[in-house]
Amino acid sequence: MTVKHGGVRLAELVAALSLGIDLGFGQPMEHVLRQTLIALALAERMGLDETDRAAVYYSSLLVNVGCHTDAHEQAKWFGDDIALKSGKYDHEIGTLREVAAGLRLIGAGNPPLQRIRVGLEFAVSGAREISAMISHHAQLAQVFAQRLSLPASVINALGACYEQWDGRGTPGDLAGEQIPIEARIVQIAEFIEVALRTGGLAAATEMANRRGGKQFDPALSRLICTAGEHISSGLDTVHTWDSVIESEPALAVVLSPEQFDSTLVAIADFVDLKSPYTLGHSRAVAELASNAGERLGVPSDDVRSLFRAGLISGFGRLGISNAIWDKAGPLGMGEWERVRMHPYLTERMLARSDVLAPLGRVAAQFRERMDGSGYPRGLAGSAISTHARILAAADSYQAMCEPRPHRSAMTPELAAQNLRAETAAGRFDPDAVEAVLGAAGHRTRRRIEGPAGLTAREIEVLRLVARGLSNKQIADELVISKKTVGNHVEHVYTKIDANSRAAAGLFAMQNGLLPE
Repeated sequence: MTVKHGGVRLAELVAALSLGIDLGFGQPMEHVLRQTLIALALAERMGLDETDRAAVYYSSLLVNVGCHTDAHEQAKWFGDDIALKSGKYDHEIGTLREVAAGLRLIGAGNPPLQRIRVGLEFAVSGAREISAMISHHAQLAQVFAQRLSLPASVINALGACYEQWDGRGTPGDLAGEQIPIEARIVQIAEFIEVALRTGGLAAATEMANRRGGKQFDPALSRLICTAGEHISSGLDTVHTWDSVIESEPALAVVLSPEQFDSTLVAIADFVDLKSPYTLGHSRAVAELASNAGERLGVPSDDVRSLFRAGLISGFGRLGISNAIWDKAGPLGMGEWERVRMHPYLTERMLARSDVLAPLGRVAAQFRERMDGSGYPRGLAGSAISTHARILAAADSYQAMCEPRPHRSAMTPELAAQNLRAETAAGRFDPDAVEAVLGAAGHRTRRRIEGPAGLTAREIEVLRLVARGLSNKQIADELVISKKTVGNHVEHVYTKIDANSRAAAGLFAMQNGLLPE
């Protein structure tokens, strides 16, 4: 499973991630790719130069990258977070219909009495929490763009993509031509793609005309109405992936091996933000798997590929609701079937890229088991690649060492005992397991130096905040008062310049505080 170290374009990685964003919005794969082609066509009609079109390109691919980072909170209030986000295109933003549609979902998936309880809690604190989410999405998209070293024009556009022409957007700081043209183009392209796909050109022009001067730039709305046929020409017949990759404006960004790795780490961190129970999981699995590969004597190229496969192994989680991932009770049959799909979804996200596809094929097998009891395909024995066996052992061990909704984190000793028991039962490759356990036994705990001036207690609080615990739960965990926890949380957020669980979790991962 050797993957070439060079030759991958940044556009390929971001486009692959966009397919997962599609799934997280309940949209068919290539929704974001199609909106990007529409956005580029609009940018050309508006006379934007190559540099500005490049900003439109990356802003379109990343516009909703932050929207899964608080999926845990979305699921807590509304049940299925994917169902919630899929309604984004059903009603005009800010209308009573949109508000009513959201209110109908509060407490969804719970028994009637529990729904009432969730509704009351939402009235007390949830509405305030939700109102800040969209701003957080834009801020985290900007952070992600910075980690990819994208230019300031992209970062500025991502910060304004939820603003509206009439000033009633989010955060509501900009209106009209104050909004970067890249953001205006991306916003209308996103909604027009859905209208074109579901209702054809007539629906798209009707939307553009109705929302022009309100949500959309009126000049862009007129372009859709007068040149919509040209702008959407060929959208249903072109090979979308190839067309988007080939349409990257300006000079294509080709990543060095080191840039490839760092970009995958950045993407893995953002995918792991989907649930407080998976923070830092992909990084840890990647390190375990690559170290285990070295212990087994695999070639150096394959060690690097194992590291990369570990980083991408969780991409498919974006397509599964947090109502499932964060559920404390046992999963139902239908829920299990959705969980069993996530390795396959990872493979599909990466299959279109010649460089990424081999990594996807390994990740598609990391939940398979030697006795055929795994998923998604029920492979057994030699049908599972050596690299996937290493990845499976690394993922299983690391998951046992982390907390989950239904259990606390296991000690490393207990995790090793359980993994060896599973191996004795025929489910894991013995050599892979021993290599992973050897790698885990030789890792040293890095001393925390207090990034951003955090004290040892504040680091403890930060970790628990990132895991999604309430102030009361943190107080119980640390045996301190709720008021003291509140003070700690306020100090932590001030020191790390964060204002949400997702931002706190990202800081903790970037500074080596997670996994513990």
